[in-house]
Amino acid sequence: MIAREITEQVKRLAQQFSAVAIMGPRQSGKTTLARLVFPEYAYVSLEDIDTRLAAHDDPRGFLSHYYDHAVGVIIDEVQEVPALFSYLQGFIDRAFRPGFFILTGSQHFLIHEKITQTLAGRIALLTLLPLTVDELQGAALLPATIEELIIKGFYPRPYVQPVSITAWYQNYIGTYVEKDVRQVLRITDVVLFQRFLKLCAARTGNIINYADLARDADISPNTAKAWISVLEASYVITLLSPYHKNFSKRLIKSPKLYFYDTALACFLLGIKTVDDLVHHPIKGALFETFAIAEMLKYSYNRAELPHCYFWRDVQGHEIDCVLETAFEQVVPIEIKAGKTITAHFYKGLLDWEAITQQEGVSSHIIFGGDEQMRSAHGDVWPWHRIKAMMQQIYKHTF
Repeated sequence: MIAREITEQVKRLAQQFSAVAIMGPRQSGKTTLARLVFPEYAYVSLEDIDTRLAAHDDPRGFLSHYYDHAVGVIIDEVQEVPALFSYLQGFIDRAFRPGFFILTGSQHFLIHEKITQTLAGRIALLTLLPLTVDELQGAALLPATIEELIIKGFYPRPYVQPVSITAWYQNYIGTYVEKDVRQVLRITDVVLFQRFLKLCAARTGNIINYADLARDADISPNTAKAWISVLEASYVITLLSPYHKNFSKRLIKSPKLYFYDTALACFLLGIKTVDDLVHHPIKGALFETFAIAEMLKYSYNRAELPHCYFWRDVQGHEIDCVLETAFEQVVPIEIKAGKTITAHFYKGLLDWEAITQQEGVSSHIIFGGDEQMRSAHGDVWPWHRIKAMMQQIYKHTF
C-alpha cells in the first residue's frame, strides 16, 4: 500500500461536507484511496453495466437503497450516470450526514458541469493525480535515477504489480484514453487520433500552436482545440497559462502543454530505455514536464488550486515556472535537466530580476542532479526535493 499525501484532506473535508468528489485520471488511485479511508462504506462502481443501468433507470431508488441501509457509500466513476447528480441534491439536503457520499470520477468536464448546476456549496472537490516523488520514496519504490523515473512514470499499478511498462501504457491508452475521448467526441478514426496523441507528446513542455498542431495532424484547428480540451478534461494533459500581471512588456499569450505523466509521453514517443531518453531531443522538455507535474500535485494534495504559470516575452526572455503566493507575491523557478550546476542555469533568473525589478523575492532552480545549494541568485534544488522547495515557498510545515 502506498500512502497518499491527500489522505488527510479527504478525511478533513468528509467531516465538513455531506459529499466529497475525488477527481483525477483513470488508474491514479482514486478508488483505492476512497476504500482505504472509508473501509466500512458500501462500494458501487458505475463501470459495471448492470449497476449503471440500475442507477440510470431508477436514480432515486438507487440512492435510497444506500441512504437507508449503509453508513456511507462510495460511488465510483460517477460521470457514467450524470442524472444521479440532480437526485443527490435531495438526499444531501434531507439531513447533514458528514461524508456520506464519496464520489470518484475521471472526466472533469462532466463532473464539474453537474456539480456547478446542482451541488454547488454542498460538495467538496479534490483532485488526485498520479504518485509523487515523496510518495514513492516513502514506499521505498522510488527509482534510483531521474531518467528511470521519467520512463516508468507515476501511475501506481506498475509499482505494485509485475507488469511490462510498455504493455501497461499501451493498454492504458487503448482502454482509457481513447475510450474516454472517443466517448465524448465520437471519434471514428482511431489511427488519426493516435497520431494526434503522439504529436501532443512531442510538444510537451512547449507553447501550443493550434494551427501547427492541426496541420501536422491533418485536422482543422477547431478540431485540434476540441481534442485538446477533452484530453485536458480527462487529466491526460494540462495547459499552463502565461503570467501577465503587472507587466508593460509584450508577452506571449498562448499556453504551454504538459502531460501529467512523463511515462505516457515517453511511450507515445517510443522512448523505452534510459539510453533512448538520454539521447532524445526532448529530454529537457520531459524533465520540465516532470517538475511541473510535481508542483501541481503539491497544491492538489493540499486541496488547493495551483497558481502555477510560465512567463515569456516577445524578446525571448523566459521563466519556466512562476508561482503566485499570498498577497500576489511572484516566485520565479527555472527547470534544468542538466546534472552540473553552471552559470547558464541563472540566465533566465537574472533577466527576470532586471526586467521585473522585484525585491525580497527568492528565486529557485530545479535540476537533474543530487546537490542542494544556495546562491545569491537563487536556491538550487535536486529533482527529488521539489516538495521541500514548495514547502519553503508556501511556508508549509506538513
